[in-house]
Amino acid sequence: MHITQLLASLPLNRDGPTALFRQLYAAIKQAILSGAISPGMQLPPTRDFCHLLGISRQTVLNAYAQLMAEGYLTGSVGKGTFVSERLPIASQLQRVVPALGTSNAAAHPAAALLRPLLRPLSSRGLRFVDPMGEMRFHQGKARAFRLGMPDLDLFPFDIWGRLEARCWRRPDYQMGYSDPAGHAPLRALLCVYLRASRGVNCTPEQIVITSGSQQALFLLSSLLLAPGDAVWVENPGYRGASAPLHAGQARITPVPVDADGLSVAYGARHCPDAKLIYVTPSHQLPLGVTMPLQRRLELLAWAAAHKAWVIEDDYDSEYRYTGPPLASLQSLDTAACVIYVGTLSKVLFPGLRLGYLVAPLPLVEAIVQGKAVIDRHTAIVPQMVLADFIAEGHFKRHIKRTREAYAERREALLQALEAQLADELVCGPTDAGLDFAVYFKKPHDEIAIAQAALAKGIEVRPLSHYASTLANAAPAYSQSQGLLLGFAAISVAQIKHGVAVLRQVLKDASSLG
Repeated sequence: MHITQLLASLPLNRDGPTALFRQLYAAIKQAILSGAISPGMQLPPTRDFCHLLGISRQTVLNAYAQLMAEGYLTGSVGKGTFVSERLPIASQLQRVVPALGTSNAAAHPAAALLRPLLRPLSSRGLRFVDPMGEMRFHQGKARAFRLGMPDLDLFPFDIWGRLEARCWRRPDYQMGYSDPAGHAPLRALLCVYLRASRGVNCTPEQIVITSGSQQALFLLSSLLLAPGDAVWVENPGYRGASAPLHAGQARITPVPVDADGLSVAYGARHCPDAKLIYVTPSHQLPLGVTMPLQRRLELLAWAAAHKAWVIEDDYDSEYRYTGPPLASLQSLDTAACVIYVGTLSKVLFPGLRLGYLVAPLPLVEAIVQGKAVIDRHTAIVPQMVLADFIAEGHFKRHIKRTREAYAERREALLQALEAQLADELVCGPTDAGLDFAVYFKKPHDEIAIAQAALAKGIEVRPLSHYASTLANAAPAYSQSQGLLLGFAAISVAQIKHGVAVLRQVLKDASSLG
């Protein structure tokens, strides 16, 4: 095809969102890379080209300028514009870019997705993408019975916005690269808060700010474990904790959870060489049980004797409805083996991506260095805003307001379940958190129930979602099938509607069974 005919047929979408000069630039570039236009060939003068395509001369000038800047074209005034002769010949280019029109990723992204992977992922990379590494995220507006979410309507975004605007009006040296450990005033304020509310024994120097608790778990997995090191995790338990441990090539032993939390006796018997233990002692996810003092002391004694690290994930400790929040496991630690991990996603909003960990002092420097390697430091402006939010009393007031609102919603859910589903469901522990487990009184396929509920517009999570799929997993504590129901993110009216829908779903399932 003659070059004039080829260029005249270049696809341009005059009504599309992409500027015409960007489209022209991309089309000519693709023609060069595919070999349709060879090195050394002369392109039409800009005046002729603009008439050929019925576009402005400036559009052509802009496209030529971009292609020259990137080395595809050469030329000068009076001599013409040529495809650079320094480019490889077409056969070499086609090893990198398929022929024009067959698989242009920009024009046909779906076709690009069908290309085979250049080379397989590494064995470590595969551990990030297999089912154990799968992490869910919420889509769409909150509805009954969404899990792990606070009510965003209760958050004072107007106050937050005012504090953030004030922060931008007074930029200082802290807006440059910052301390990997985090904003010093925020660490000091969190130290005061944790000591008062959770009994955590710490100084500001022991606190490291992370991009959510998930990063804290990944950071600790990477720093504390060598490939093949043994780890205890709760079964059933939080998949977001198992995923980074699995990705870090740990040898995971799922340890059953009983009425008192993680079974230390089982872990000691089946995995006596554990280097790390992950627990949620204040509000076990998903069963909701609380680890009593005797079991906590048993766990700490075993960890100290075997020099094993303990990660205490205290993900929603602010929300306890039958008394004050419990003291942390870390507050009982005398061997400096507990690393306390917290998040602000549940009390503020998940999109903030702020979490923290409290480490034994000898471990802090290594964690700070590791944090610097991963992402230099967590975004500084949200940290500065949060520090002001806490210092001015907004944080404390927000916790009080949300605790009262969630207590009302928890009670509404309990009453609705008792009124409509007492013959179908029995509740697990309900004294803490943003959700609680319910168990079937009659045989049901919990996965089928969850799918049927979603089809009717409500979200429920089967308890089996949290059960380990590893071959060495012992049966979980509760053999009863059931669901996890969240109540914090939705109104009382949505809760009542959701229970009515769930009642119909269970009724339909019983009639089919």
